[in-house]
Amino acid sequence: MRKNIFPIKTGHKISDEYFNNLPVWHDIDILKTFLFGLGIGIFAMFITCVAYAGQLTHQFKSPAFTGNGYSSHMLTIENQEFSRKKALKEKKEAAERQAARDAANTNLSKFMKNVESRIYAQLSKQLVDSMFGETASTSGTVTFEGTEISYVKTSDEVELTIVEANGSTTVITVPIGDFTF
Repeated sequence: MRKNIFPIKTGHKISDEYFNNLPVWHDIDILKTFLFGLGIGIFAMFITCVAYAGQLTHQFKSPAFTGNGYSSHMLTIENQEFSRKKALKEKKEAAERQAARDAANTNLSKFMKNVESRIYAQLSKQLVDSMFGETASTSGTVTFEGTEISYVKTSDEVELTIVEANGSTTVITVPIGDFTF
């Protein structure tokens, strides 16, 4: 019988002597522990003997390796690539449109459009006054930024001819007798 190597010290003489002589294991405790471990080991051996295993076979699941469903696999990849390219293109175009809107929406741009609109309104007013005003003439020509506007007034109509810088021509005929409010 083995004794405790590190006995507990309480400061009480009788208790210290008891703890000093206290055995770590009794003989029957060692035997019980051995038999319990042996029982667990035998039980584990029987459990593992009952286990069955099948043959392991490896198969690729990707159609790129097996060939099964390869065409649908490639179609899916192509659709994903197309969708991504389309989304990037649309995003770039939207950014360009936004940049153009931002550039056209500055205070300077608004001012220039307003001035240009008023100049065109004044030119068209002068043109109408020269055709229908108190000192109306029978013909006239105005050239503005490469566009030539000419008119010829007869007794029953006014023919307005607009020749643009690229050479295209537009002719507008306005009847005079029906031109009243």
